[in-house]
Amino acid sequence: MIVYVVLLIMVRLSGKRTVGQFTPFDLILVVLLGNAVQNSLIGEDMSLIGGLILAATLISLNWLTGWVTSRSQRLDRAIEGSPVLLARDGHIFEQVLLREQVSEADLKQALRQADCGDIGEIGLAVLETNGHISVVKRKPKPGASGE
Repeated sequence: MIVYVVLLIMVRLSGKRTVGQFTPFDLILVVLLGNAVQNSLIGEDMSLIGGLILAATLISLNWLTGWVTSRSQRLDRAIEGSPVLLARDGHIFEQVLLREQVSEADLKQALRQADCGDIGEIGLAVLETNGHISVVKRKPKPGASGE
């Protein structure tokens, strides 16, 4: 249980982007983390029963974490985090991008996916707790040309 909790804290502290969008480097990190903590989890017990007990324990801890966070907003924010505003009304918050480790390329990709051809079209851009960027286009001004 200690290894699970410590890894949960470490992953949470690493930021939303690490969890939300795996790069090849992130995949390698996950594999190496699993290998690094293997002995802490199972020790010298290489039996089938030992492996099943470990699997059941990890699944139970994962279920318990979901159960607790669904019932407590405070714990949910501590474990999952809160959405972060990256841009509003065509203005990008550069310091927030740096703090959250969001590249300009990632933001531009999210803009394209939201059919925003220009930064000025951003109504809101939010880094969600799962690491994805949600973009809401600005509403056109009444009487704007093209309507």
